[in-house]
Order: sequence, then structure tokens, then C-alpha cells
Amino acid sequence: PNAQKRREALLALEQFRASTRAWLEENCPPSMRTPMVPEEIVWGGRDALFANPESKLWLDRMADKGWTCPTWPAEYGGGGLSSEEAKILAEELGRINARVALTSFGISMLGPVLLEYGTHEQKMEHIPKIIRGEIRWCQGYSEPGSGSDLASLGTKAILEGDEYVVNGSKVWTSYADKADWIFCLVRTDFEVPKHSGISFLLFDMASKGVSTKPIQLISGSSPFCETFFDNVRVPAANLMGRLNEGWSIAKRLLQHERTMISGFGLTSGQGDRGGTTSTTASLEGAAMHYRGDKDRLSDPALRDQIAQFKIDSEAFALTSQRSSEESKQGGPTATSSMLKYYGCELNKRRYELLLKAMGSQGLGWEGDEFEAEELQVTREWLRSKANSIEGGTAEVQLNIVAKRVLGLPDMLSLINKK
Repeated sequence: PNAQKRREALLALEQFRASTRAWLEENCPPSMRTPMVPEEIVWGGRDALFANPESKLWLDRMADKGWTCPTWPAEYGGGGLSSEEAKILAEELGRINARVALTSFGISMLGPVLLEYGTHEQKMEHIPKIIRGEIRWCQGYSEPGSGSDLASLGTKAILEGDEYVVNGSKVWTSYADKADWIFCLVRTDFEVPKHSGISFLLFDMASKGVSTKPIQLISGSSPFCETFFDNVRVPAANLMGRLNEGWSIAKRLLQHERTMISGFGLTSGQGDRGGTTSTTASLEGAAMHYRGDKDRLSDPALRDQIAQFKIDSEAFALTSQRSSEESKQGGPTATSSMLKYYGCELNKRRYELLLKAMGSQGLGWEGDEFEAEELQVTREWLRSKANSIEGGTAEVQLNIVAKRVLGLPDMLSLINKK
């Protein structure tokens, strides 16, 4: 009987693969089977603009199937797929080099904790909009005086009737100037230990009293913002989880965020981080192009460094896949800190090697002597430096790995005991 069930399960998966392949062949537009370019990344939102009309078509078709979030419950508009079916879908998307239909903090960060901690009403209100890309979310965590020590945050929310009145500010709020809603950590009790008086609020960025100010980075772009709250009124029903227990949700969301950020390391081995073109699509390809080599990279030292990078990237990809399978049994764990740290280090290594391969052509900022993709690499190299900070600094991740993964003692506690 067990063998028969296994055969039936395998047959069902084969049928799912066949139907999925047929659907993708019919519904994935031609331009959505080409490498992503930065200006065509789809973030969604109330005021979403689509540089490529086929991006909107692809999003709508994938969202109708629930395949922007394939394993999320069908009750809320998700695909309702099993892990095995989701893996097949990913393989078939990869087979035709399909672009990601929707990039969203709602998908990678908020959605998973909303499904875990949100009320049914909150899920029904927000999850379908996340899946369809109708609302773009941003993250209100870091503050000017609360970065690595996030629990010391001071943005306050005072309950008045059936509304919270929010005052304070956040910093490094990614795309706050383009977001529709924010998931925000606020202090709702100042009389208890700092980790205990934090709550998790959801509210509309169009609310009266919300303002943003973009921060220009060394790369020349301004993806991060300062965000200010001046007597912002938020319905009490927008509290997610229990009052003063938002820190548990915050930590859980950070595990999802760090898993997402670790993906920088996965894409770094595939030459598709940030939309680099054929000239720089792979490290060895770039090195051979800029050195004029035809059949083999002539620089033995650089050849060895690139080979080691590719080995490390493959090992990381396999480790990430194994961790992903394990996390399906109970969600992400502290291992996400290990993946975030190593993935970001890999991404930074890739850009350092890419600059070595390109020589002076990888250091241009402007001018006719540089190609557009060369100028893009310069900016992405500078941007990659922030990987060590965003989502929790490298030092914080190493501390978490030491204590939560390796089980090492807290050195500060040992010193205090002595």
C-alpha cells in the first residue's frame, strides 16, 4: 500500500510538472524570459509604473494563479502548493529563465509573520493585496539612536480611544518614499524592560503626519529614507499580535529578512545581481573580455580566485537549499544569521573580483569612455558594502551564530561572573 501511494504521489507530481510547463510556455511573455534589468524590477504598489508592459501582464497572470506566493494558503489568494510542487514550479521557471514576477517586502518579510501572528481579518485585508502586488510595504525598524540595539527604539504609540497616536522617527527605511504601507515597531510601554514594551503596528504611509526624506548613498542612489511620524493616528485594529509583545514578531521577521538578504550570495554566483549584461555576466567572462583572452583566462592568480569563488558559491547554494527544506518544518531559525552573513560576504567578494577582472573600466563614474553596464558595476560594487550592515550587522550575525547555533557561552556574562 505504501509503495502504491508513493507511485501515485510521483505520478501526481509528474502531471503537475507537465501542466505547469505547458502553462508557462503559453503565459510567460517573451521579454520575461530575458535577464532582469534594474529599471524593470516590479515592486508593485498603488502607483506602480511598468517600464515594460509585459511585466504587468506577467504579474497579473502569476498573481491570478497565486504563484507570486506559491505555498501561501489558497484561502488568501496564494497558490496553495505543497513544498514539492513549489520546487517543481521553481525548476520550471528556471528552465525558461523566467523573471521574478514581483519583488516585495510584503512577500519576503511581512507576509510570513502576518500568516503566523495576524488575525483572520488582517490576513484577509492584506495578504491578497501582497500577492497581487497592489500594496508596496516598507519596514519601520531602525532609528537614529537604535540600530544594532534595535530594542532601545523610542518611537512611541499612545492609545487614545480606538486609535494609537504615533510619534517618532525611523532611519534607513528602504523605499519609504515609494511605499504605500509600513510595518512598524513602536514603544507602547516605557515602564518595562526595553524588549517587553514594543508593539508591532501596520499603517498607511498616506496617513496625516507621515513624511519621508531620501538619503543619498555613496553609490549615488537613494533607496533609503528618514521617516518621520508626527501625531499619526493608527486604528487600534492594526496592532498585530499582542500589545507589548511585538519583539517576538520583530525577531521572527528578521529571520525571514536575513534569509532574503542571504540570496545576494546565491545570485552572485549566477551573474544576475543587479542586471549586469553579457560583458559582465560571469566573472570569467568579464576577465577574459577585458584581458583579451579567447579560450582560457591567462592570469593564473585571478583564475584561481574565480574558481574558488565558484566552489564557495555552489557550496553555499546547497547549504541554503538544505536550510530551506529544514525550515519548512517550523519556519526559519537562527541559521538565517549564518546564511545572511556568508551570503553577503560572497556578494561583496564577487564585486571585488569583478573589479579586478575589469581593471580601470570597473572604476568609472561617468564619461563616454565607459559603457552603461560598466558604470552600473561601479555603483553596485559601492552598494554591496552596505550588505554588512542591512538586516543586522555582520558582527550581530556572528554573535547570534555563536550563541544560538554553536551554543557558545556569552563572554560578557563569563567576565561579569569573574
